[in-house]
Amino acid sequence: MSFKPLLALMAVLPLHAEVVLPPLFSDHAVLQAGDGTPVWGTARDGEHVTVTIGGVSASTVAADGRWLVRLPALKVSDTGQDLVVRGDNTVTVRDVLVGEVWLCSGQSNMERELGPRDGQPLITEWEKEAAAAQAPSIRFFTVKRTSPAIPIAVAEGTWQVVTPATVAKCSAVGWFFARALHEARREPVGLVVNAWGGSTAEGWTSREALSAVPSLMDIVTKADLQIANYPGALAKFKAEEATLMAQWTKDVAAAKAAGKKEPGKPRPPSDPLGGYLAPMTRFNGMLHPLLPLGLRGVIWYQGESNVSRHEQYRTLLPTMLDDWRTRWQRPDLPLLMVELAPYKGSKPDFREVQQRLAREIPGVGLVTTVDVGDSNDIHPPNKRPVGERLALLARKQVYGEDVVASGPRFANATFPAGKAVVTFTDLAGGLVASGGVLKGFTLAGADGKFMDATATIVGETVEVTAPGVAAPTAVRYAWAPAPVATLTSKAGLPAFPFRSDQPGL
Repeated sequence: MSFKPLLALMAVLPLHAEVVLPPLFSDHAVLQAGDGTPVWGTARDGEHVTVTIGGVSASTVAADGRWLVRLPALKVSDTGQDLVVRGDNTVTVRDVLVGEVWLCSGQSNMERELGPRDGQPLITEWEKEAAAAQAPSIRFFTVKRTSPAIPIAVAEGTWQVVTPATVAKCSAVGWFFARALHEARREPVGLVVNAWGGSTAEGWTSREALSAVPSLMDIVTKADLQIANYPGALAKFKAEEATLMAQWTKDVAAAKAAGKKEPGKPRPPSDPLGGYLAPMTRFNGMLHPLLPLGLRGVIWYQGESNVSRHEQYRTLLPTMLDDWRTRWQRPDLPLLMVELAPYKGSKPDFREVQQRLAREIPGVGLVTTVDVGDSNDIHPPNKRPVGERLALLARKQVYGEDVVASGPRFANATFPAGKAVVTFTDLAGGLVASGGVLKGFTLAGADGKFMDATATIVGETVEVTAPGVAAPTAVRYAWAPAPVATLTSKAGLPAFPFRSDQPGL
């Protein structure tokens, strides 16, 4: 991306006659190690600006009151340094580390802090985890939630050094990811937490990207119509509110007298820009102002709000990722996803789509959480395995380390003599039944009726039989909204859900 388009991206930054940095470049920040790390801000038009850190510097001249430099060859540094920006004035940012910066994005299971949150279960052993969280080399910046109609340029937030006092406000998944990564690599880790509970994938995608895909244009059209109609709908409600409330009061009294459920109170129409399902607005307010921040990659925990549209997600997620990669000028920008955890409202079809996307899109990876869900709560509290599995995946896929980062994956199924014989890849030393008994397998014959099955590990395969299925033709594993699934590898990583009747769908 050239300098001029970057200035356009920053078009709504407030103009200043002196050098000003956005909050992303503030005390305790972490900068991405490597060559070309960007730093930007505002200044007087034509002002000469020089940015220096650790003996490395870059200079430019502000154009239209804005400037951007790319610092050359930043080396990893676990010692806090000053980032000094000199123009007509001098700005000094203290205690800056150089290391690995990761974007943590998605919806509530990524947003969820380590500490307590109303209406959600406590994170497993959160107090013990927080008490031990003395990690000055790990910092986090939580982007303030906002959903404007047009892209903005400044992400509000502050950098926090991880301590027992601060970590409760950090994304739990992000914290466990960063801790595991730091313990393995001994490099500073900066987390930019950019998540919003209930948000959809289209919420994190730009208008331009959605509009360029024929099958997704309807998302933009509907959003525009809702935005256009909202003022009139709100005015109508306010004009009729007194009458509606009077009728509601009568209806409540009648329901009580009849022993029936009371009707809901009349409410004004929802603001389409404030709604958590709103497309484009998360991109506008929370993703766009991060551009072109130096990143190593993205961890992504999202899908619950798209689960009923799994077919569309096949197009939607690649569209979002292509949009991000284009804007960051990073065609290889890694995206490490979390497969949706077991929950009564989930769909195995959606997990299958996630697996397919991870196979088909270069630079995309996936961890499964089939063993750490909660059938009755969409916010499972055991977040430590999620973050640690993402860290393993990052070490293998992004950093090229020789580590085991995947549980067993379905390879093939044959059906000799009244049973299914299933083979796997990613065995990591062999197959194990967690808890001693294999659970989660079903079997079907030509009639397509799946029955609960008995499964046994035989060498590097699993053999599956079921009463009443004399001639099986298909086998499935963990194929349910909230399965009980116990197949793992000896490395302790769970097997991915699968169905043999439509492999690779």
